[in-house]
Amino acid sequence: MRIVSWNINSVRLRAPLIEQLIAQINPDIICLQEIKCPNDSFPEKQLRKAGFEHCAVNGIKGYHGVATLSREPFVETNIIDYCNKGDGRHIATTHMLGKTSFTIHNFYVPAGGDEADPEINEKFAHKLNFLAEMKQQFTAAQQADKMVLVGDLNIAPFEHDVWSSKQLRKVVSHTDIERQIMGELRDTLNWEDVARRFVPETEKLYSWWSYRAKDWDAADKGRRLDHIWVTPNLSQHVTHYNVLREARGWERPSDHAPLFIDMA
Repeated sequence: MRIVSWNINSVRLRAPLIEQLIAQINPDIICLQEIKCPNDSFPEKQLRKAGFEHCAVNGIKGYHGVATLSREPFVETNIIDYCNKGDGRHIATTHMLGKTSFTIHNFYVPAGGDEADPEINEKFAHKLNFLAEMKQQFTAAQQADKMVLVGDLNIAPFEHDVWSSKQLRKVVSHTDIERQIMGELRDTLNWEDVARRFVPETEKLYSWWSYRAKDWDAADKGRRLDHIWVTPNLSQHVTHYNVLREARGWERPSDHAPLFIDMA
């Protein structure tokens, strides 16, 4: 089973890129973030023709929104409205892997604005509150539950998850408080950060490159904002991880590249 996570940055604008992704890597499940459309405007018919008959969508008009696409039927779907804002940042879907069921939590964590101070920046306060609720939710979960957590978490936790840790330590997405909270979130269920099993922490690894760079590839000033985690009871099933960096260079691309795992 191949599971993809991708901040698509407008699903209607970039539906052809999803079709290109499907043709290239043949995924079974696609988790999208920042779809930027309400549920009734989601291009479900187009994606069904591409082989994804089943769509679970939590969208709002113009902003945010997440969706999970699957070739096989969902066992169950669920939405948690974190911080009671109705801003379409989570959807959970339960799937079958052989005879085993597992749940994918698809997240789009708030970016947090520009100032890393919750006293003067409501967006950063929202981000910290959102992460605190995530931590509370998974602290209360059962250790036996089989879960995958994917999405744009808008935090680059490790030194080599950014192009310069020294220069970005006070920049939102790489601040000490965000990195600390992400560590606490990982600890709730002993989540495995799959990327860093396959790519050591000593190596640079990014999933996002700003639109502002004239040549994003040459400048390579990226950040690893997108993540795939699994609970320990699924870790042995994960056989492969990759960031499809080339997709950042496709025509009219998202500023995020898709990333994916294979589960046996």
